[in-house]
Amino acid sequence: MHIEFRHLRTIKAIHEAGGLARAADQLNITQSALSHQIKGLEDQAGVELFVRRSKPMKLSAAGLRLLRLADQVLPQVEAAMAEFDGLRKGSVGRLHIAIECHACFEWLFPVLEGFRKSWGDVDVDIRPGLAFDALPALVKEEVDVVISSDPEDLPGVTFTPLFEYHPVFVASASHPLAEKPWIDAQDFRGETLITYPVDRARLDIFSQLLTPAKVEPAAIRQVELTAVILLLVASNRGVAVLPDWVVREVKYNSDYITRPLTEAGITRHLYAATRTEDLDKPFMMDLIRLAGQEARRLQSQ
Repeated sequence: MHIEFRHLRTIKAIHEAGGLARAADQLNITQSALSHQIKGLEDQAGVELFVRRSKPMKLSAAGLRLLRLADQVLPQVEAAMAEFDGLRKGSVGRLHIAIECHACFEWLFPVLEGFRKSWGDVDVDIRPGLAFDALPALVKEEVDVVISSDPEDLPGVTFTPLFEYHPVFVASASHPLAEKPWIDAQDFRGETLITYPVDRARLDIFSQLLTPAKVEPAAIRQVELTAVILLLVASNRGVAVLPDWVVREVKYNSDYITRPLTEAGITRHLYAATRTEDLDKPFMMDLIRLAGQEARRLQSQ
């Protein structure tokens, strides 16, 4: 027996209308075509699907079985069609984000809060890209956006600039290095460096300053939260290097100071890496727009 969606819609329409004429009007076909469709379906089933002598027209036991099937299947089909329509229009989709910047969790949450209000049907998830190779995962479509400060030349991947930032030295106001106008690599010798729990290759202080200068701090202490890092720094338990926008975002505390790294300072850029083919999706464009707005807010503080 070959049952099509139109057969299920026919069974449901006749049951609800109580007759062929009204059902034909609902289905926008002629009564003759509807009768022919029912005859073909009954021939396949080998049983009658309607008790024709009753008024209104009623389903037989076999017809009721098909009606139960229609009630189960048709809502799922309609939901799938609505989802496909949303995908075509760009209002439905998946936005799984990997973050290679530990401090960016605090920056990204306000962005996603604004995004959620406009794109409630987009499945949003955040994965800490520090725990796996985020860019290969992007290429393999395991994630959809990677927030990174280290662009690579990858076929089919576009790095959209979000904003620039400056890693700055943070120390207690009473620390001897607080007297210096800027901090060089050699100044970290003998210091306890407080960092996020991230591989040193992904930390600006190492990749941009200490590793090239072959300088090693006396000790490294890893701390998860920015507020705790600043608390420890203010208590003279160590020094830190944080993005300038992160320090500005936290309520100012006069117990610690910030200084540029090197006389010229160090400038870094944050990017949203996406598959190039996804850039024209409306929700992807809006995410990047909202990220730019939040970046400008941070830079204006």
